[in-house]
Amino acid sequence: MMKNRLKALFSLLLITVTQSWAQNTLQQKLSTAFNRLQASEQCRYGTVSLTVLDAKTGERVFTANADAGLAPGSTLKTVTTITAFNLLGKDFRYQTPFGYNGTINNGTLNGDIIIKGSGDPTLGSWRWENTTQTYVLNAFVAALKKAGIRKINGRIIGDDSAYGTQSIPDGWIWQDLGTYYGAGATALCWHENQFDINLKTGPVGTPIKVSGTTPAVPYLTFKSELTNGVAGTGDNAYPYLPAGLTNIVYLRGTYAVDQTKKLVAAAYPDPAYDAAFRLLDTLRRLGITVTGTAESSLSLTAKNQQTPAITTTLTIHPSPTLSQIVYWTNRKSLNLYAEELLKALVAKTGGKEVTTPNGITILQNFWKARGIDVNSMDMVDGCGLSPEDRITTMTVATIMQSARKEAWYADFYESLPIYNDMHMKSGSIHNVQAYTGYQTHQGRELVFSIMVNNYNGPGKNIREEIFRVLDELK
Repeated sequence: MMKNRLKALFSLLLITVTQSWAQNTLQQKLSTAFNRLQASEQCRYGTVSLTVLDAKTGERVFTANADAGLAPGSTLKTVTTITAFNLLGKDFRYQTPFGYNGTINNGTLNGDIIIKGSGDPTLGSWRWENTTQTYVLNAFVAALKKAGIRKINGRIIGDDSAYGTQSIPDGWIWQDLGTYYGAGATALCWHENQFDINLKTGPVGTPIKVSGTTPAVPYLTFKSELTNGVAGTGDNAYPYLPAGLTNIVYLRGTYAVDQTKKLVAAAYPDPAYDAAFRLLDTLRRLGITVTGTAESSLSLTAKNQQTPAITTTLTIHPSPTLSQIVYWTNRKSLNLYAEELLKALVAKTGGKEVTTPNGITILQNFWKARGIDVNSMDMVDGCGLSPEDRITTMTVATIMQSARKEAWYADFYESLPIYNDMHMKSGSIHNVQAYTGYQTHQGRELVFSIMVNNYNGPGKNIREEIFRVLDELK
């Protein structure tokens, strides 16, 4: 009996010593790799931070500059999506009401058709079969026909009023606002609030012309100041949206002659108007007479008119589930989706105006109640596009670690892309590169967050340098 006890005690001691040795070895390897990165020429004027935690217990495995507030880029999406899972639930769906006001007499609606936006970023998206433009428009048409409406003496209105008038967070830079990734988080989204501008290119140094758009947007005018750039210089073309009441979109910058896409993905100036415009066009093509025009909350405001309310709901279009939305949010780093989820936190709680700052306050208060210092997460948006965002790797890693015990963790984990053979979310804006994710090291699950700010030189090179540090976790 005594021998058995001694054997058990020896085995326990051996395991403890082995685990301690393994952790010390990992710490030493991480320390060497981190110091090499920090001393590299690319980080000469930069700041580097790394936090590695035990994914199950939260124990600190390795930290370096862990409390430095840095720009996280799109790794901030992990904070937003984990908060959304906690507060909205994995099965949450947006609901978009479609209906009318007025009366129906002998198949004629004397009133307006209204699409009421509720923040669904997937409405008209190509990522699911039941969210595509064709599917949604057909569903709306079917609802009209079921109600017996064959003619409309009124307008088609995209109601974008639920989220107020500011769709762009403070802190985003002017150059990003006309791009697809800088699209505003509107109450009524459509086709992810983006369309393509097709380019007619030529020899280096010559002007580039606009050859059309996909889909056609006849209500906008395009003026190109783009020039054909030298091969290898990439896509540096930026759309600049109409200012004030003008309908002119300017394109500025360069577009390399060896670029194959020959297009620029741009943001809709008024997505709610485009949704109404597409429905109006569909109805007329199907022979349903509409006497009025397409309108949006924005266009009605410009005419000093109120957006009318739905008095009769014909159908409600549901979005995919939150788990499905988070998958694409993180996999493709969709800024629009992250910003809409941040606003959904406000819409669900009610009682406050649905704004980005109010969403951030709810997010920060949630984590404050769980022991995180809100001063470690100075956020101005939910997606990380703003260069003003600041958060620590310790806070990101802690929030990531908290997800490990949740029932929806598998859905969140699956949303993380794979880089360097590791499940992790990347983040990159000007001279910022960051990663956060999970990795198993010798049977031990780890969670990590690494950020490099103000590096110099090619992004490809700094990514390789960071991967050499993260390779120690494998």
